[in-house]
Amino acid sequence: MANETKGNWWIWKVFWILLGITAFEVALGMIQPAFLIDTQFLGTKLLNHIFIILTLVKAGYIVLQFMHLGHEEKNLKWTILLPAIILVPYLLFIVLGEGAYTYLML
Repeated sequence: MANETKGNWWIWKVFWILLGITAFEVALGMIQPAFLIDTQFLGTKLLNHIFIILTLVKAGYIVLQFMHLGHEEKNLKWTILLPAIILVPYLLFIVLGEGAYTYLML
């Protein structure tokens, strides 16, 4: 049992980091600061962009930890993460832009 506890310390570290980021997201969603709600950027509120960025950070961290890429070489990490870092914001830009255009046309 002692060896099992020593071997699972990393999962608790991952848990607390993800819990902290999620708690920050929930707190932002509950508080909704006025300057984040009133500021528009690329057709949507700045608060939405912060949620998207934090979610991408969590997704990248999950990929690095649970696909065991955290201890690999830097080039392999970037090979896995770079397409997502480029394509996800690009697709979100398209969706948000088209959604804003549709909203304006109604």
